[in-house]
Amino acid sequence: MTDLEALVGLNKICDIGTIRLRKLLGYFDKPENILKASKEKLLAVSGIAGNIANQIHSVKKEDIDREFDLAKRYNLKILTVYDKEYPWNLKNIPDPPIVIYVKGNLKEEDKFSIAIVGSRRASFYGLASAERFAAELSCCGFTIVSGMARGIDTYAHKGAIKQGNRTIAVMGCGLKHIYPPENKEVIEEIAGKGAVISEFPMDALPLRQNFPRRNRVISGLSLGVLVVEAARNSGALITADFALEQGREVFALPGKVDSRTSFGTNGLIKQGAKLVSCVDDVLEEFNLPAVKINQPCEPAKEIKYDSEKSQGLSCQEALLLHNLVYDQPLALDEIVEQTNLSVISVLDVLLKLQMKKLVRQLPGKQFIRMPNEQ
Repeated sequence: MTDLEALVGLNKICDIGTIRLRKLLGYFDKPENILKASKEKLLAVSGIAGNIANQIHSVKKEDIDREFDLAKRYNLKILTVYDKEYPWNLKNIPDPPIVIYVKGNLKEEDKFSIAIVGSRRASFYGLASAERFAAELSCCGFTIVSGMARGIDTYAHKGAIKQGNRTIAVMGCGLKHIYPPENKEVIEEIAGKGAVISEFPMDALPLRQNFPRRNRVISGLSLGVLVVEAARNSGALITADFALEQGREVFALPGKVDSRTSFGTNGLIKQGAKLVSCVDDVLEEFNLPAVKINQPCEPAKEIKYDSEKSQGLSCQEALLLHNLVYDQPLALDEIVEQTNLSVISVLDVLLKLQMKKLVRQLPGKQFIRMPNEQ
């Protein structure tokens, strides 16, 4: 068994990260020896409890072989934290992933990366800002990093793609899965102009507990994190916390004081994050003479919500539909707040979307996006 195979096997154990791996390697010297060790010897290592030892023993060679077969089928590269190609920024955080799966290509220039993150149910202002900042920063030589989630993340990736520049998407699931499902085409575009990466084994589902782990990778790849919109308990704030722990810069776009999606960003500014109103505010924070403008940056175009689901819809219909998700109903007042439309306009648009069978009303004046709209 090669070191790569052994590390891929160990990476399938969610309780083993690089910190425990270092302890195990200090005792057993080689990754292969860890998988071959007896339970008694494993328990002799500090931090290795009985449940972890049992998980190590449960790793089978056929499971590892299947992982490599899947990676080959999906045209992925597998890098370990000990490989030269492994991203330099990510390697230098306290707990980098043992293994990352890569669709596309990572490059040396990705050292100059900045993350743009924010709310899944963003306002038009937030989406337009994410796309504009991503477009302009990518034209200044930065690779744009984000999490491929609906909302801000997706439009940050699109901003770089539209300029023909690099972007990296960090997934919270195995690369066998596409999440969110409507971003299949965007993922292919990202892989063509950068990379889609994940630390999770191929079969890993997009479970809620995966996303905080994913967020530390987003900040770890980047020199700084720009939070565009975030509610009070947004995952984007977790990314900002990781950025601070990793010694990265944190930037925040201010928003309306009465907007739910601005609570998080305005709070970050209160706590000392740099307030950003234009790209120059980000650039002046970095003393990076090697960063230069790659090409003239075309102004970010007005967002038209051009996914398949928006074809044939009016601007207001597309905006409202974009703010609804399949698994979490939204109350009428939440929709009004997120879209910045009047109550009358929202009710009118909701009725049209219900007639088109794209939205369903639930008890208590709550609305949900219809799954068959995909």
